[in-house]
Amino acid sequence: MDKTLISAAPAPPMAPPAPERASGLQVRWARHLDDVRAAQRLRFEVFAGEMGARLSTPLPGHDIDLFDDFCEHLLVCDAATGAVVGTYRVLTPVQARRVGSTYSDTEFDLTRLRQVRERMVELGRSCVHPAHRQGGVILALWGALGDFMQRNALDVMIGCASIPMQHDGRLAASLWRQVRERHLAPIDWHVRPRLPLPVDRLDDSLEVEPPALIKGYLRLGAKVLGPPAWDPDFNTADLPMLMRLGDLPARYRKHLLGNA
Repeated sequence: MDKTLISAAPAPPMAPPAPERASGLQVRWARHLDDVRAAQRLRFEVFAGEMGARLSTPLPGHDIDLFDDFCEHLLVCDAATGAVVGTYRVLTPVQARRVGSTYSDTEFDLTRLRQVRERMVELGRSCVHPAHRQGGVILALWGALGDFMQRNALDVMIGCASIPMQHDGRLAASLWRQVRERHLAPIDWHVRPRLPLPVDRLDDSLEVEPPALIKGYLRLGAKVLGPPAWDPDFNTADLPMLMRLGDLPARYRKHLLGNA
């Protein structure tokens, strides 16, 4: 896992420079291994330090898996210090074929998505530094992702949105009940978890707010593709989600897609 990003991923224009989108923040794509390592350190800080994930990693203090070398890494940096304060990784259809699957394939049977795979990118490992969670970082990331999708003629995004396993799983079960009622995709888009969370055996009566990132996806028109999987390493319930650029509400299109 110590190959550089450049050796495994295509060069620009696949990852064009991203403009600055928020005051005090700089948005850009990782250009070399040091950039990727900075993103992996932030991921480790958030996932292991905050969430208590059990990460098997070849480099202490870094969250690294086999997909990283095949992904583009989007960074939001503090313009004053240069520190990475937010990140996404993006797996394109070409690179998914090279690595053999998406990360989501390891958690779900995605057979019903086969018709969109050539236009589909996977978003993953998203996280924001705790001092920068007021919304500006996520908006900056989403604006750069919109540019990326349009430049590469891609229009479908998928990913696993994680829910902490609080209250013995009741939080996850209750959120699944809420999103199932309001945001479930049509049945021909449904996917099946490989390790299902036993939602039918959990109390789903809590009235809770979705995590900020999931709430943001739903506002952008994302759909939930089925019940959550349980990720024992991260101890999260992972909801499979899909978003199409064509489904973006008009009020978000200008910010995320420019004049498209």
